[in-house]
Amino acid sequence: MRIFAAAVGTETDSFSPIPTGIASFREYLWFEPGTHPEEARFFTGPLIAARERARAEGLTLIEGLQAFAAPAGLTTAAAWRELRGRVLAELEAALPVDIVLLSLHGAMIAEGCEDCEGDLLRAVRARVGPAVVIGAELDPHCHLTEAMLEAADLLVLYKEYPHTDTLERARELVDLALRAARGEIRPVTAVADCRMIALFHTPREPVRSFVDRMKALEGRDGILSVSLAHGFPWGDVPDLGAKVLVVADGDRARAKALADRLAREVRAMRGDTTAPVLGLEEGLDRALAAPRGPVVLADTADNAGGGAPSDSTFVLARLLERRVERACLGPLWDPVAVRFCHLAGPGARLSLRIGGKVGPISGPPLDVEAEVLAVAEGARQRFGPGWTQLGDVAAIRVGGVEVLLNATRTQAFDPALFTDHGIALADKKLVVVKSMQHFHAGFAPIAAEILWINGPGALSQDFARLPYRRVRRPIWPLDPPDSAFADPIGGGDP
Repeated sequence: MRIFAAAVGTETDSFSPIPTGIASFREYLWFEPGTHPEEARFFTGPLIAARERARAEGLTLIEGLQAFAAPAGLTTAAAWRELRGRVLAELEAALPVDIVLLSLHGAMIAEGCEDCEGDLLRAVRARVGPAVVIGAELDPHCHLTEAMLEAADLLVLYKEYPHTDTLERARELVDLALRAARGEIRPVTAVADCRMIALFHTPREPVRSFVDRMKALEGRDGILSVSLAHGFPWGDVPDLGAKVLVVADGDRARAKALADRLAREVRAMRGDTTAPVLGLEEGLDRALAAPRGPVVLADTADNAGGGAPSDSTFVLARLLERRVERACLGPLWDPVAVRFCHLAGPGARLSLRIGGKVGPISGPPLDVEAEVLAVAEGARQRFGPGWTQLGDVAAIRVGGVEVLLNATRTQAFDPALFTDHGIALADKKLVVVKSMQHFHAGFAPIAAEILWINGPGALSQDFARLPYRRVRRPIWPLDPPDSAFADPIGGGDP
């Protein structure tokens, strides 16, 4: 049994001004074939899971490129040509194979290519023929397209948001692909379109119970896998929106009936799938009035995980204006300020201009008098089964606020973001994280309370006001429910 495994992807924010070039992949996650370490990284679960099975069962694994970029704006045409060409050339060199395993995102948009994953999967199918099993792991913030569904035998999505189950789902994908290649199962797929744009926080009800029901349905009555594609609200493409994906063993009608039933359940949850989101001032007022800390405040509008710059100054400016003490904030993306702090060294005091580099969506830069608390090169933070890069970092104190500056744009995942660099959290009144939901698994255990704010910034959660041009209508909340849900649930049968 010969298996080829590769990874390529990013999450594209159609409204982000930050271009995604080939350097964006090389600085975030890039492993040449055969160089990936033994420890898992986020987005490389299929490779790790395939290694496990190959070693246990004596299978032949051919490792391809593993490359992902942080969420941002459109991937350049040149970058997509290079990435697509690399993966296909490596696949051709590996032929013949029995299984192709891909780690993709599902919401990657390039200049001239609106559906990168569908384009790649179709090209893979053209090269391997109809008998080879093609499986892909996707982020639930994906756009499930007809091309993806037609080209792949198996699509398995993470179930959790925050995405704490990436390796678990990768092992599920590899197991199903091996069973299919051995003729033990015949996967068929059905999709139901919920006609909704929404966020789904899986630790919260009613989403928590829905995810648990999806898991309970798997392995029974011929159902192999059940996934909820949340969709990525800031990707302006026709296939945007929540969809239910069901993979069954040979019975497409059974898969479609279950997908339709679950999609109706998702529709019934509309408006109740996320935590309440507060304005900036209301959020600060509530956090500062809390009887004990630390209160974790999520700056959702500047979440790098959705393509925002992560350099906005709106929240920090208000903390300083209100003379808040015992607070910290991060990560604030500012490679220039990090460099200056490294030059000055720990203990130095210097005039520093921080944040506000990308444009009006980031607010104006702040001119501050800063004390350098700590610096580090090549820092990282844990997320799920692996690590993500922070790049060079500097911890500074400005008034009563300690700020973690970083050089590689990313969101907050884990308290080590602060504690590894001398910023203690136990004595803090307020901890501001630039993230929307992925911080939750790491910070919930140490938080007295968690609040979400949607202040000024790049990632507005008022979806009805986003300047969509390509989204297929009607869809809620751009259109009223009686219009968006008027047609029977359908779509997606390959």
